[in-house]
Amino acid sequence: MRSAMPTVRAERLCPEAIFVPPDFARYKEASRAAREIFHRHTDLIEPLSLDEAYLDVTKNKTGLPTATRVARMIREQIRKELHLTASAGVAPNKFLAKIASDWRKPDGLFVIQPEEVETFLAPLSAERIPGVGKVTEKRLEEIGIKTVGDLRALEATVLVARFGRYGIRLYELARGIDNGAVVSDRPTKSISAEDTFERDIPLEGMEPMIRRLAEKVWSASRKESRIARTVVLKLKTSEFTILTRSHTAGSPPSSCEELTSIALSLRERVNPRTDQRFRLVGVGLSNFREFDETSARPVLFN
Repeated sequence: MRSAMPTVRAERLCPEAIFVPPDFARYKEASRAAREIFHRHTDLIEPLSLDEAYLDVTKNKTGLPTATRVARMIREQIRKELHLTASAGVAPNKFLAKIASDWRKPDGLFVIQPEEVETFLAPLSAERIPGVGKVTEKRLEEIGIKTVGDLRALEATVLVARFGRYGIRLYELARGIDNGAVVSDRPTKSISAEDTFERDIPLEGMEPMIRRLAEKVWSASRKESRIARTVVLKLKTSEFTILTRSHTAGSPPSSCEELTSIALSLRERVNPRTDQRFRLVGVGLSNFREFDETSARPVLFN
């Protein structure tokens, strides 16, 4: 499972590539049409992006006896009515359903039965668990943990001692436990990315990281059906003091370059003492609103 490559990086790697401008109005219409199909089966729908959602079909409107049959029917309806392919994952909870939905992309159906959960999870890389990024993965490897099965062998107390409250989450997910309910139409409040430096650095030395984080945030924001107007820069000093600076423009950032430029300009609004060092930097987007077709359209490919 990999995140999509930021367009800016793709352009650097392949400058001869042709980048096609997006049509957000068309994407949103296709998303709306797919949502209508979902609603024929259940009203418990939690959108994750324009092209992804959780559905709770424990009690479905069509009276089908299993979630697998509901998933098959939804995929057939999307194919016949919208002429699009759709992948689906069927599982006892959201965590497992997300993994299952990625299993046979771009046009497949994968089912994890309750009795198969432990066997299915055991050989998977620990990075499959939500929240396990490069830093956490490295910390797990330091104690000999590479797979979910390895993680399952650790007691909760050991994980809490090493990872704090997140240790409980690791303990549960390694056992396929996820009690999160499907929440209908939960709006995105913010999107952010942050990273901790290997060693504390001065303010002027963090531009490369700000650029990388801005690319990551921009890529994630393109999955949203709404747009954000506020750019946020977060800094943590070597004394663990949190500093934030934000900018809200009349129109939202229209490209990754514009988002990056704003984030870098926010850095100029920080006035640290001469010897101040920083251990963390983050870039975020907030203040989301519905996409207005009369506004300037964001550019997806740069």
